[in-house]
Amino acid sequence: MGEATVRTPGGPSSAAPPSAEGSVPGPRRYRAPSDSLPWGPFAWGRSAWDRLRSPRHPRLWFEILLIALSYWTYSLIRNAVPEQKAAALRNADWILRAEETLGIAVEQTINKAVNSVTWLVVGMNYYYATLHFIVTIGVLVWLYRWHPGRYAATRLVLFATTGVALLGYYLYPLAPPRLMPGEGFIDTVLVHDTWGSMASGNLAAMSNQYAAMPSMHIGWSVWCGITIATLARPLWAKALGVLYPTLTLIVIVATANHFWLDAVGGMLCLTFGYGLSYAWYRTASYRLPRHAAPLGAS
Repeated sequence: MGEATVRTPGGPSSAAPPSAEGSVPGPRRYRAPSDSLPWGPFAWGRSAWDRLRSPRHPRLWFEILLIALSYWTYSLIRNAVPEQKAAALRNADWILRAEETLGIAVEQTINKAVNSVTWLVVGMNYYYATLHFIVTIGVLVWLYRWHPGRYAATRLVLFATTGVALLGYYLYPLAPPRLMPGEGFIDTVLVHDTWGSMASGNLAAMSNQYAAMPSMHIGWSVWCGITIATLARPLWAKALGVLYPTLTLIVIVATANHFWLDAVGGMLCLTFGYGLSYAWYRTASYRLPRHAAPLGAS
């Protein structure tokens, strides 16, 4: 009796290791794919690369600092873009004529119809000025708390979307319909003296008025809607996820802050954001594990 051996032409060899059959597998961990080679001088690079691309539990202090710094930078760059009024008005005229050719230039009809109902248009003005921030931050907090493994990848979508939008503001200045002279659009904030909006009125000087393309009201609201509709469990929450960007689209047009085609620009930016996140994590952000590796884990 003794350890079993395997005879080869060169003589006996040690026994093969026992089969792993019957062993209980440990919990599966997400491993981000890597293009680095797994041997030689590239081994350390692969390990570091995989750690960067693996979902990690977000640090609260870091996320608060990152979001605050990112929004400050976004606002600074957006408002630093030269207000090219003449070019912005020319582009707005081109957009309007293009929509008329396509038969979708209904912004003015909606704008005037909503303006005739005071409570409705005032409500839309406040919607435009506030929910853009409140809902987006709320979804980020919800992701952080309940889907930490998907948080970083989904946040990357939002950040990339916003970043590429800055190029649009610089390369294609566009006046909103409410600032087009002689076209009959109503600036609902001015007419109804809505407080707190940077779109027009006393606070207009704090924001670039000719940065309408692309619409980040649409980019952010569709991001919120897709995230909620995909990850939320209750049916009513999924329905709200679909309803929110739909209402936002109606609001940006009814208040004469955007053309329909500005919304298309926002969607293109969002598509870029999802594409970048997919390229980095090699999967859709919503398909990542719900819970990430704990802080300090290797």
